[in-house]
Amino acid sequence: MRLLVGFKVRRSTFIFVTFEYYKLNMQDLKISKKKPSFPVTKMLKAYLIEYNRNTRISVSYDDLLRFQGSVTVYDKNDEDTLWIRVYYNEFEREEIDLNLKRVYTNLHSDGNDKIIQFLNVDAVDYCTFGNSKPFRIKIRNILNDNFTYFYVKKADASRIYGLDLEHMLSPYNLNFMVYEDTLIEEHIAGIPGDEFIKNRLPDCSESEKAQIAKEFVKFNERCMIRLLGDMRSYNYVFVPIHDFDQVVYKIRAIDFDQQCYEGKFKVYLPQFFKENTIMVKLVSEKFQDASVDQYKVEERSIVARRMISFNDRIKELLECMIADSIAPKKNIDLLKSQIYDYTKDVKFKKCNKMGEVVKTSLEFVKRNYEDVTTKNL
Repeated sequence: MRLLVGFKVRRSTFIFVTFEYYKLNMQDLKISKKKPSFPVTKMLKAYLIEYNRNTRISVSYDDLLRFQGSVTVYDKNDEDTLWIRVYYNEFEREEIDLNLKRVYTNLHSDGNDKIIQFLNVDAVDYCTFGNSKPFRIKIRNILNDNFTYFYVKKADASRIYGLDLEHMLSPYNLNFMVYEDTLIEEHIAGIPGDEFIKNRLPDCSESEKAQIAKEFVKFNERCMIRLLGDMRSYNYVFVPIHDFDQVVYKIRAIDFDQQCYEGKFKVYLPQFFKENTIMVKLVSEKFQDASVDQYKVEERSIVARRMISFNDRIKELLECMIADSIAPKKNIDLLKSQIYDYTKDVKFKKCNKMGEVVKTSLEFVKRNYEDVTTKNL
């Protein structure tokens, strides 16, 4: 309890935005321009090699672009999924399939070729929606028909920063590989947020809705702290976990393209997107401000402890971000000024690179956490 009191002393500078504020600003956020893809620098590549994220693979993103034809992929309700299933000529398909199986073994079993004979590439899908234009690969084990997916994307430095920050600062580990200009990501299983909100949330019990509202508050806070933007409902998933006497729902981000690029601070708070209006209303219905503040404090405490446990690695990643150019100056200037308006921390005004803004944000959370916990000793 003393920990909560300690945080509340700093409430005016530490709690950025309340859910009540959303009601006064229910204009949908627009991301004006398509974010460019940023190349992987030598410094970032060295970091990836040090932490076993850089692995030689035998197929590239550009190789998969050489498909000869495609058909639209529909879901079980015959609605367009915005994915197309692509096909390759017979002379290339065998080689591509073999190389994709090797990528799968590198991602999941340290490149053990012995299992390749039991794998089959059931589908290669391509999505033209969004910035990354990923390929989705479906791999099936022919012995038991179990299958899984992974994604092949164009390597983008800001996305890589987002993936590794998620790995270190969220409750979830992420498995990905980078080689030259190709990024391989494991599939994050879950129910797409837009589908869950539309079709499943109405059938949840009141206690489940309260738990989901709590999770959304924490997810909102987590995205804000590490500046992960554009978390519309289709960019995160709900993961149901069956406990012995209940079903607990967790929320996981699945798209890391908008890691600390935009200048508008609201872009980094899921609560301000029109697609999440129902979730915000749910929070307002279920919680008073005191409860919302409590869950925010809990999430900040957890993030701060993760930062301490990953101290050296986060420091190295932030050094790469600070040396990198991952956002235009106008976005940096706008974001640091808007965060300063909420925090009144002059360190934000001194930032010149987007990596410095991220570093200052994380240090702000860690400093407040350490100041409070030290007083309790």
